[in-house]
Amino acid sequence: MSDIESARGQSVRLKDVSMVFDGFTAVQPTDLTIEAGEFFSILGPSGCGKTTLLRIVSGFQAATSGAVEIGGRPVDHLAANRRPTAMIFQSLALFPLMTVWENVAFGLAARGIGKRERRTRAEELLALVALEGQADKRPAQLSGGQRQRVAVARALAVEPSVLCLDEPLSALDLKLRQHMRAELRAIQKRTGVTFIYITHDQGEALSMSDRLAVMNAGRIEQVGAASDIYDRPATPFVASFVGEQNVFRGRVAEVRDNMAYVEGIEGRFLGRNVSGLKTGDAAMLLVRPERTGLVNGGPAPGNLIEARIERRELEGPYLNIVARGRGERPIVLHLANDGRVADTNGSTRIGFACEDALVMTDDASALSAAQVDD
Repeated sequence: MSDIESARGQSVRLKDVSMVFDGFTAVQPTDLTIEAGEFFSILGPSGCGKTTLLRIVSGFQAATSGAVEIGGRPVDHLAANRRPTAMIFQSLALFPLMTVWENVAFGLAARGIGKRERRTRAEELLALVALEGQADKRPAQLSGGQRQRVAVARALAVEPSVLCLDEPLSALDLKLRQHMRAELRAIQKRTGVTFIYITHDQGEALSMSDRLAVMNAGRIEQVGAASDIYDRPATPFVASFVGEQNVFRGRVAEVRDNMAYVEGIEGRFLGRNVSGLKTGDAAMLLVRPERTGLVNGGPAPGNLIEARIERRELEGPYLNIVARGRGERPIVLHLANDGRVADTNGSTRIGFACEDALVMTDDASALSAAQVDD
């Protein structure tokens, strides 16, 4: 195994870190620990403070208060070029007049390493990111995905313990983005470097990360594995921002153990009382479109809605059904396109299991914020 592939990341710890710009609090006091060698994503809408947090870690921004530790050592007194970090910006910032290998070796030249050693190191890194034979090309001769990998190789050349990536895939088309997700994940696994990945794309965060943090209005609302964030959201914002939800608003009519009935314009539904609400509290019941189905005979689930189908949208292997009940919000169903949904016109019954529904505090501002994206 090469030195490149045996590299190891270091942990990152934020202690009560905050950032205030001209009276505006971009980052609320934040405590966060990222484990060594972890692929960690910070997910949130535009303007939530995630890039500011990344710049504080990498040294491009000094925090207003709090402390940053990398590998258990304070780094607040160190400039960006003295920290064991490297950063990949959204623009990539490759040098167009340099060859690919010269771009990769740029940081090594600044350290006074000789040309022959720089070339050798650059070619090792290009092989690591599957760009053998591309060393003497210019960045303009490469595809978008290849340029992305050059940026990764250049960042790894300085042997960082922590690699910070600020929405690096946002300029790529969908298929290339999906391909590069797998590429970046594979590179991170091979090197063992700690990755901190900033994104507003929930698909990226859920598919790539060991753990992720969901951020909103300068505050981290939940940290956990992808399955925890998706299946067990801790707040209304997390529930609404990560994935889609059908939302039914009303008041708690009855509480039974860890379950609660919510009664509103659409009807009376039972779900898991994750917010610990009491009878009479304003509430919203949320259920994911893929956990919501058409009831065409057979055993009915715990919750039923009389609705009228407005339209169907085919997405290859998936069929999206948009229906309308008595409420203002449409009801969305994500179904497998397996040929069994033949007639989706007119009136129907929609159902979902009680265990698949979450009863949470009614928070209209969280729902609105979760709709904002860039």
